[in-house]
Amino acid sequence: MFQIRIHGRGGQGVVTAAEMLSIAAFEEGKHAQAIPSFGSERMGAPVVAYVRIDDEPIELTEPVMRPDLLIIQDATLFHAVDVFAGLADEGFVLINSARELPELHIDDALAKLPEHHVCTVAATELALRHIGRATPNTALLGALTALTEVLHLDSVITAVNHKFSGEVAERNIAVARAAHDDAHAA
Repeated sequence: MFQIRIHGRGGQGVVTAAEMLSIAAFEEGKHAQAIPSFGSERMGAPVVAYVRIDDEPIELTEPVMRPDLLIIQDATLFHAVDVFAGLADEGFVLINSARELPELHIDDALAKLPEHHVCTVAATELALRHIGRATPNTALLGALTALTEVLHLDSVITAVNHKFSGEVAERNIAVARAAHDDAHAA
């Protein structure tokens, strides 16, 4: 089972990202579940969502305590929440940031991870350019497909088309592709 924990803030599409990941997994014939978790339900408040993907049916419903992948949609959470808690030793970390890793001052949290398991992508900037809104979720899903082999970009694109339509879908697909390319080049 591959477990994902997504950290962000209200309004960044954390729950939508989890839903699209589960749709993408279903598209690949896998079992998946997306579980949102809310604290204070307001714009800007910390939000977390959990995703599980497996080849077998999934019966767990509790929060993901030992993620194989962390997606951090807002780097300001590093100082507000212990986003790295329980991260698997061979885990992956995908961070929405235009800054380089040394500038984020999280070296201790990432020191045990294998090479090429951590990636930063300027997802907010890409979203502003392609979508016109500061919602990094679909950009990060595109980047996820370059960082790991859990899902393919085509499946994420199909999931985006399930969630959105018309020009909104086209723009979200463009940002997912751009982030995939950026993460692949990193």
